[in-house]
Amino acid sequence: MNNPRPPRSDSRRAFLKRSAALGACLIAAPQIVRSQVLGRKSVPGANDRINLAFIGHGKQMGGHVAVVETPGVQPLYVCDVKAKALAAAKADMAARGFPDVVATPDYEDIMNDPAVDAVFIVTPDHWHAAIAIAAMRAGKDVYVEKPMTLTIAEGKAMVEAERRYGAVLQVGSQQRSEHAFRKAAEMVRSGWIGEIKEIHTRLGSFPPPTLGPAEEIPEGFNYDKWLGPAPFEPFTANRVLGDYGGGWRSYWEYGSRKNGDWGAHHFDIAQWALGRDDSGPSLFVPKGYEGEEYQYHQYDDGIKVIRDYPIERNHMIRFVGSEGDIWVSREGRLDTSRPELAKRPLGPDDVRLYESNNHQQNWLQCIRSRQTPICSAHIGHRTATICQVAGIAERLNRPVRWDPVKQRIVDDAEASRWEDRPRRAGYELPA
Repeated sequence: MNNPRPPRSDSRRAFLKRSAALGACLIAAPQIVRSQVLGRKSVPGANDRINLAFIGHGKQMGGHVAVVETPGVQPLYVCDVKAKALAAAKADMAARGFPDVVATPDYEDIMNDPAVDAVFIVTPDHWHAAIAIAAMRAGKDVYVEKPMTLTIAEGKAMVEAERRYGAVLQVGSQQRSEHAFRKAAEMVRSGWIGEIKEIHTRLGSFPPPTLGPAEEIPEGFNYDKWLGPAPFEPFTANRVLGDYGGGWRSYWEYGSRKNGDWGAHHFDIAQWALGRDDSGPSLFVPKGYEGEEYQYHQYDDGIKVIRDYPIERNHMIRFVGSEGDIWVSREGRLDTSRPELAKRPLGPDDVRLYESNNHQQNWLQCIRSRQTPICSAHIGHRTATICQVAGIAERLNRPVRWDPVKQRIVDDAEASRWEDRPRRAGYELPA
């Protein structure tokens, strides 16, 4: 079981001939069979191992490595540009019964190994797109943390790569795999609280990024590669800190601050509940503009999603309808202004959404069946776009209009330049 490269069985080749006949991913979802799949390397069948690599071993990776306990899963690589983090990741795999896992500071080693079937990408946001596209181009499936990308242009490239290479890509918006959020979205979609007027989301705030004097780069840390496509800046410990309360998440160079941190979760659920996974808002207004008390974005039909509007009962999201309210949070918390609604089961005519009860397992199941996971690149891109345009409006301190059909900023050349960002030489986005 500890062999890092088990032999690949002929059943993988046979899988391509029978993939259309396989059942759904143990969940209700439409099957999408792409012709591009025929050009991929052999993919795991029902009885094959899925050989995994894990890239980026900060705090967030801790929620993913337990998948190695899943029957039929084999870890082959751990990867990080920080020597201490890499050593700790290898030791953790050994403790889990996989001492032969390869530790590498270079993700390219993983891309060049055809034995790897799929990768977890849990790096800072500015590295998501490049590694994910490289993985898909190499015939690997991808689990990438949220927000899926740093820029709108990267998101479009990710959607195209998913289509072109027939990859199974899951974005780590795991609230879609939590029962309370799904039930809240189904209640909204089924009209239980009437016409939706507003959605309130609680994101919190980060302190301003720390811009202190340069510090000594720790031994065994490839800081230049950590920066990657981002502009060169002198090293400081806070700049690279993987801390939920700040660190790299508070710098515009590597993320979208709180819009990308918690917004990627809560804006995603708003999109799902409104049935807007193929669309998005058309207006983004930052806090403070002409006295606006709260940041918000607005859809063409007038529905507003308001950031950090006070939410009763310490909930994360509130849906405000013409006939009542719904409050929802993690840990299965679901409340309604009409108490009987929270416990009422869905009826035969109510909307039922894609059911996944474990985000990582949904992805693994879909790797085998070649079905679409609950949060594909298309969905991840639409949600990340909201985070990104909200950030652009915040940085410009004025409203930004967005065309969700053409997927571009409207009549604002200065804001449009932020749809992408320059990349440092040597760190261009893969095709």
